[in-house]
Amino acid sequence: MKILTLYHLKGGVGKTAAAVNLSYLAAAEGRRVLLCDLDPQGSASYYFRMRPARKVKVGKLLKSAKFAEKQVRESDYENLFLMPSDLVLRQLDAKLEAGKKSRSRLKRLFAGMEDEYDLIVVDAPPAITLLAENLFRASDLLLLPIIPTVLAHQAMLKVMEFMETEGLDTSRVRAFFSMADRRKKLHREFMKQLSADATRFLPAAIPYASAVENMGLERRPLPDYDRRSPATKAYRELWAQCAKLL
Repeated sequence: MKILTLYHLKGGVGKTAAAVNLSYLAAAEGRRVLLCDLDPQGSASYYFRMRPARKVKVGKLLKSAKFAEKQVRESDYENLFLMPSDLVLRQLDAKLEAGKKSRSRLKRLFAGMEDEYDLIVVDAPPAITLLAENLFRASDLLLLPIIPTVLAHQAMLKVMEFMETEGLDTSRVRAFFSMADRRKKLHREFMKQLSADATRFLPAAIPYASAVENMGLERRPLPDYDRRSPATKAYRELWAQCAKLL
């Protein structure tokens, strides 16, 4: 089983859309995929029209893979399962702080699910917290969506700096361009400049497109309702590149 985490310090960078679409594409290839919506905003859960099937008890969730499995719901798509978000997930950091071995709690939790899934995709909340550190340690691939702007790139560098300071493995970190508008000179120049770092930036670039924005109206993964969209093609390319790293 592999763990892919979508993460960024900033919100509104296309993180959740990528988590939803990559989960869908992986499941469509026959993998058993669990999408964990750990962001209290619950956008990934909204796209799949899901709410928790039962009351979420954060303490139990962190301690028991068996309890965590009870939170999982089947989606409308074959091989794709979802652990829906809940506002109580905002308590995750406090519960982690209070527990033992708090920096590796999620790694152990996910290990208890390895017989059930081929891939776990995590939609992480946008903050550097103990929860984020847990995900950094647990993930086989940490994927950062980067809008081609200076501030978005600076936020990525802060994540890398934090990981290096904490002695975390940065070789598993990759970035991709998100909400890229090639009509803008700044976006084109920034993408050209950063793409030179092939060890960090994946070739795929998700365009700024109304088709992606429409996911909020359709409440479905983009490849499910607009297979010919250039954005769908870009997500397919992104998944193919991620799959090679997992």
